[in-house]
Amino acid sequence: MTHSAINQSLADFIQASPTPFHATEQLAQRLVAAGYEHLDERTDWALKEGGRYLVTRNGSSLIAFSLGRPDQLHTGLRLVGAHTDSPCLKVKPQPELEQQGLWQLGVEVYGGALLAPWFDRDLSLAGRLTFRTGDGHLGSRLIDFKRPIATIPSLAIHLNRGANDGVAINAQTDLPPLLAHCHEPKRQLRDLLKQQLLDEHPDCQAEQVLDYELSFYDTQAPATLGLKGDFFSSARLDNLLSCHAGLTALLESDGAQPCVLVCTDHEEIGSSSACGADGPFLEDVLSRLLPDNAERIRALQHSVMVSADNAHAVHPNFADRHDGNHGPKLNAGPVIKINSNQRYATNSETAAFFRHLCDQAEVPVQSFVVRSDMGCGSTIGPITASRLGVRTVDIGVPTFAMHSIRELAGSQDAAYLIKVLTHYFNSAQLI
Repeated sequence: MTHSAINQSLADFIQASPTPFHATEQLAQRLVAAGYEHLDERTDWALKEGGRYLVTRNGSSLIAFSLGRPDQLHTGLRLVGAHTDSPCLKVKPQPELEQQGLWQLGVEVYGGALLAPWFDRDLSLAGRLTFRTGDGHLGSRLIDFKRPIATIPSLAIHLNRGANDGVAINAQTDLPPLLAHCHEPKRQLRDLLKQQLLDEHPDCQAEQVLDYELSFYDTQAPATLGLKGDFFSSARLDNLLSCHAGLTALLESDGAQPCVLVCTDHEEIGSSSACGADGPFLEDVLSRLLPDNAERIRALQHSVMVSADNAHAVHPNFADRHDGNHGPKLNAGPVIKINSNQRYATNSETAAFFRHLCDQAEVPVQSFVVRSDMGCGSTIGPITASRLGVRTVDIGVPTFAMHSIRELAGSQDAAYLIKVLTHYFNSAQLI
């Protein structure tokens, strides 16, 4: 695939994935279309030699695996990990607000969001609804309004003369999005959701929406931009770009080696959940692939995990926020992320292995180390390494404006990442 074709595929994937539920659904649909079989954790599995399978948990996390040639599992797994969630504004359980004749919804900040860019955007709403049907059964469906239905207006500078001096944003009082004028009887969100549910799923027979998990998102479509198309701009690049790259590489691999793609939820809030990287999801799946404990440990000690999560590119206006020798650049290839305090799981062996892969795939590669006087973020890499004992390298595509409502990457870097991950999935030898 060309860079432009890859970026269009990425744009389509992100546009269809406003929430982790939608991202997982998109991943599953593309895998099933490629011949992967959808397994259910609640049933017995009858895995076939050379089979290709996927399993989801909570509708927001997914693990896909290709078993490769017969009797290859003991030689080691090629694992790629990413996460489906992004910082956002989530709707509270009882969110209705009526202020100054306007109808708003109370929101809670999810993850370490950069809040200022959320103002004055055309927002929509998407997520999962759980409802009761007319015959008393429970059901769940995904909804997506798609069209702009809300905004968070800024306060005019005339009323806030210090706005450009850096004003703190109060998440409780400053962020409730504006949706409509009030009217009588009072608006109820669940009534609006029920109508949207029936519009999108007319066969669901919903009688009452009982609960929901909903997120606001920016409706602006992804775009390739710049005088020469050098940049790719979108919401949720962290970390749907890595999910898409892992998926594409898995589908383009030759299938000869045992490969695993892990896309889990809740990374932005620590991964501690039933479907997060710090939960048992991956271990549960691996224990069913390799039921014998000793055999599973041997296989994992032959395995490598590539934890793919975006990296900080050196910002031309804020270059002093980087270590002078470690400033990754856009369109210069994936970044190996290193931290001596194990905020990243990379060590010299796994870094060398990834450099070797990039050299073989003819992909440029970079390094990132945070300034010694600044705190360092983390990823699913150290969590997975500590839970499984698997050798891990943390890497990612360099980006600007991480955790903003709109992030920026190089237009060539998604293709670079897919190329090296495909080579990795096809590699007959690991470390």
